Amino acid sequence: MPEKNSDRAATETEDSTEESSGNGRPIWSGSISFGLVNVPIALYSLEQRSDLHFRMLDGRDKAGIRYQRINEATGEEVPWSEIVKAYEYSDDNYVVLTPEELKNIQLDSVKTIDVKAFVQRSEIDEIFYDKPYIVVPKKKAEKGYVLLRDVLAETDRVGIAKVAIRTREYLAALVPRGPAMVVMLLRFAQELRKPSAFRVPREDPSAYNISEREHDLARQLVEAMTVNWDPSEYEDEYRTALINFIEERVKSGGLTPKAPTEDEPLRESANVIDLAALLRESLSGKTEEDNPKQKRG
Repeated sequence: MPEKNSDRAATETEDSTEESSGNGRPIWSGSISFGLVNVPIALYSLEQRSDLHFRMLDGRDKAGIRYQRINEATGEEVPWSEIVKAYEYSDDNYVVLTPEELKNIQLDSVKTIDVKAFVQRSEIDEIFYDKPYIVVPKKKAEKGYVLLRDVLAETDRVGIAKVAIRTREYLAALVPRGPAMVVMLLRFAQELRKPSAFRVPREDPSAYNISEREHDLARQLVEAMTVNWDPSEYEDEYRTALINFIEERVKSGGLTPKAPTEDEPLRESANVIDLAALLRESLSGKTEEDNPKQKRG
């Protein structure tokens, strides 16, 4: 029987609090199930993004750009409280779904990674792999964790299962990796285009006038450039160059201050504006006493 939403939310909150560590809170908490064995675990993201994030500014005054939620029919801005989610069933025909209805769609994979089958690791094409998460056993669940990990490693197999993370369900592979296990999210077959749909060379190499000599030389070059894979030898050089360029720009005085808004005027600008107004009033013979509306505090 599916558990109530409130109970599920409470359980997930308790699990997140219990499992939080130096690596942050888990993105998913539940258990791995294979046969009759159940191993309580938590998933933590192995991905560590290092993208540089840019703000969009108005080139005229360097003010930040706001994105508004505009009603297509009226042109008016829509507050978040009035926005609902809908699926476009056909052209301009929608099925509106409330947050409560979305929460009530219960799947076993919300709380359980239920391994349905085991396959040879080499059978999964690399293009199906999407995103890695490390599997961390909960307290007193180490025995089942180690048992499954070691058997998968010995047999060179991975477990195939489904897991629901946040708002969607994923196909997943449970993969042993040293002392740990990793859940690799997989793409469903329908999410990948077939290579046959693309125009790529399919004829025999002789159709492209590739000689044996050219083939042998290319092979020798590949062999000569072959090394043991060490990912630490590679870095995002564009990101490093971009950071260095930004640092040099700051050192040379190229830092652009945030533009003032109506609620946040720059103090220096306000003083200049006030002084100009007072000078104009003096030249015209006006005083603050003559025109109380222009009195300044």
